[in-house]
Amino acid sequence: MSDLRIVVAGPNGRMGQAVIRAMGETDGVALGGIIARGDDPLPSLAQAQALIDFTRPAFSVELAALTAQARIVHVMGTTGFSADDDAKIRAAARHAVIVKSGNFSLGVSVLAALVAEAAKALPGFDVQIAEMHHRAKVDAPSGTALLLGNASGRNDLGYASLRGGTVVGEHQVILAGPHERLVLSHSAEDRSIFARGALAAAQWGQGRKPGLYAMADVLGLSPR
Repeated sequence: MSDLRIVVAGPNGRMGQAVIRAMGETDGVALGGIIARGDDPLPSLAQAQALIDFTRPAFSVELAALTAQARIVHVMGTTGFSADDDAKIRAAARHAVIVKSGNFSLGVSVLAALVAEAAKALPGFDVQIAEMHHRAKVDAPSGTALLLGNASGRNDLGYASLRGGTVVGEHQVILAGPHERLVLSHSAEDRSIFARGALAAAQWGQGRKPGLYAMADVLGLSPR
């Protein structure tokens, strides 16, 4: 059986480099090409079965339209989308399998499921989310913080964002009630965890019906 040919967008970025390194350590996948801003992506996408994309919102939206045309899996780890961007991605997902997540860590996906259960079981508790990333991270709150906030199902929650140093990612979800607190947390120690999760998503998406999916779907954590 031939290897899954995967194209990497943004090969010079932190995550692009991490994905390419992880591919060398993962059986059944092969680098099918790279796409940087300004390149013509069509030749690479025409020969690929999946695209892994940790870039910028405008570029990801552009690539989503192209993966819809090519009918290949689009693994999208970009964050900071506008409502209009999200609408365009949903439209592209009518023709392509798009796995979109603010965080491709397996641990964060499980954390989100735990947050959903805890918030449901403790409806009277306040939910607050604290996160810290490296000084170069642009969006705040982080995509992961927003993912965890959405998992809680609350509209009245608060976010605290810190930026500094080389922190890969730290997230705490605090559920504060009368005289007690529940704290659920995750620490990312290396970007390889996100790269491995993205590769797992690219493999999982093969043969699926077009649609917009999340890592919860990949791990079988979505509500039945």
